[in-house]
Amino acid sequence: METQADETAAKSGEKLKVAIIGCGWIAEAHVKSYLKCDDVEIIGGADLIPGKAEAFFAEMGMDPSKLKLYPSHKELLDNEELDAVSVCTYNATHAECTIYALEKGVNVLLEKPMCVTLDEAVDICRAEKKSGKVLSIGFQPRFDANMQMIKKIVQSGELGDIYYIQTGGGRRRGIPTPYGTSFIEKETAGLGALGDIGCYSLDVVLNAVGNPKPLTVTGYKSDFFGKNPKYYKNPEYADVFGVDDFAAAFVRLEGGIILDFRIAWAMHMDTPGDTLIFGKEGGLRIPSTDCWNGSVGGAMKVYHDVAGERVETEIPVLSNQGKDLFDMKIRSFLDAIITGGPSPIPASEIIYNQAIIDGIARSAELGREIEIEIPEI
Repeated sequence: METQADETAAKSGEKLKVAIIGCGWIAEAHVKSYLKCDDVEIIGGADLIPGKAEAFFAEMGMDPSKLKLYPSHKELLDNEELDAVSVCTYNATHAECTIYALEKGVNVLLEKPMCVTLDEAVDICRAEKKSGKVLSIGFQPRFDANMQMIKKIVQSGELGDIYYIQTGGGRRRGIPTPYGTSFIEKETAGLGALGDIGCYSLDVVLNAVGNPKPLTVTGYKSDFFGKNPKYYKNPEYADVFGVDDFAAAFVRLEGGIILDFRIAWAMHMDTPGDTLIFGKEGGLRIPSTDCWNGSVGGAMKVYHDVAGERVETEIPVLSNQGKDLFDMKIRSFLDAIITGGPSPIPASEIIYNQAIIDGIARSAELGREIEIEIPEI
């Protein structure tokens, strides 16, 4: 996966100094990818839990005594000269860590979801604009060949003007308690299935149709499985469950596009349905997966007319040719830093994703349709 940027960095002999903020399980993937890059030096990290950063880096095969480890992101950023950080903290602290890093002049790779609320997303985008640094959001499925094909089909005009989209996904049983309670407690996660995997399925279709602005949303969310002690081997999880395990919405987008969305961590069903994109000249069916994994569940089909006859064109599942999507996410971020941008997955696009998620949550709490207003950045 060597790139021109790799060669540039190699010739200069300089390495990008990178640190990890938040040393939980997703940080493992970041470290593994960074370690594959010859032009990167991981100099340390930060975590609020005493001893967690030391244990994390030791488990990753790195000597904690040779690293700069801190109990907070502020101490890390105040005391070290860094080129970049990966923000891998709780959803509820994504915004504050990212904004502080940008204010310190550090480039940021921010894990998904972007944050919890639209207000936080706006603050992040304003901090990015003011800083002039690279901010990329962690949506590695964008590098999947099948996801890129979806966008290519839509953007080619083969389907004509898009007017309706059905999307979503989920798991029959998949509340992520194996990683502790940070995913299910309101104070740390802020969002449940809606933010964890819902943001992915939204990005697939929003990116394909050019990221139109959301205008209105009618949202619903529930927690019937998460709050049921019978669901868990450890019934105490039900007592701390404070987020959604299912969410659905009807969203109006700019350009007259209707978005019908549903997502689940748990349900009495194998799938809430395939992703469907309806256009005036054709339709696209994208098979769902058993557990939303950032790709497709089988060959896609385009439904269209040829010479007055109804036909179906099958799009075989495409290979990523052995390339790891996470590695591609990390490498694209580093290349943007070296070359001066642009961001591979810009916050200016993902803010629409966050606006929908925030709108669903607010609409569900109010029990009515709401308008979405995104302030000028």
